[in-house]
Amino acid sequence: MSTGAVARRLGVSPTTLRSWERRYAIGPARREPGRHRRWTPGDIARLELMCRLTADGVPPAEAARAALGGAPGARRAVESGPPATPGGPDALPLGAVRPECRGLSRAAVRLDAPTVAELLEAALAENDLVTAWEEVIAPTLHAVGRKWATAGERYVEVEHLLSWQISAALHRIRPLPEPPRSPPVLLACVPGEQHSLPIEALTAALGQRGVPARMFGAALPAEALHDAVRRTGPRGVVLWAQSRTTADPALARSLAGIEWGLRGARTRPALLLAGPGWGTDVRGPRTERLYGLRSGLAVIEALARPRAGTGEAGAEPAAYGS
Repeated sequence: MSTGAVARRLGVSPTTLRSWERRYAIGPARREPGRHRRWTPGDIARLELMCRLTADGVPPAEAARAALGGAPGARRAVESGPPATPGGPDALPLGAVRPECRGLSRAAVRLDAPTVAELLEAALAENDLVTAWEEVIAPTLHAVGRKWATAGERYVEVEHLLSWQISAALHRIRPLPEPPRSPPVLLACVPGEQHSLPIEALTAALGQRGVPARMFGAALPAEALHDAVRRTGPRGVVLWAQSRTTADPALARSLAGIEWGLRGARTRPALLLAGPGWGTDVRGPRTERLYGLRSGLAVIEALARPRAGTGEAGAEPAAYGS
């Protein structure tokens, strides 16, 4: 494997690997003149052990000696291959995922914010945003949540650091210019809901496609949301609820009933309910559930797509249901 691929797999930066090689002689066992360095499975096993030891608080120099075989116990760990839980007992339960997830999770567990930021930037640069979210970011977030659920109050700091870095990476994505005079899509969390990352990802993806969007973030008061709808006349409103305790069917119904425009030609926004908190008890005209980033984007883009023969966005998506 190349140095960059190994760095992404382990959740360290290429600069860190070069520093370890220079300071502690923990580098590729073999080199070929005139070619880029390539890391063998044995080389990577030594690096994995060093990562596990440094994550447990062992000083890097001592961890390097152990990884290179200076301690009998460490030598047996290297020779016996990867542990039953990849990355050691503190690793996140990722399952069958892309190597980038393992690297990102290791960096998050170490609270290595610069490397987390670097790995997120690489994932977003090498993949489209939807693929990066579905195959790298979301699986790592879910693993943090599972680890937190089974470890009491531990790993809360890991989740907070990872969430902050993901949010920062999403905010750095520059949106395309908006079409003139095109009604926006509003995105907000229900009152009391603090988990906004999924609709931050949706907002960034809409921006990449040039779909006008207004993001209001976490826990927007109901009155403020009503005012925003009346002031902007949006094509649709995405309302996120992470849990059943925050989902508010009455708020959803009231938003779906807001109208504007001339008498006889009144317009209402499409109401798009997103997040696992919504059940099946919220029904009404122009109300739909969103399931996942990719399919949610398709629904919203259908809302914003110009109608045949006009320059205006369509007022109805492909289909509406519960």
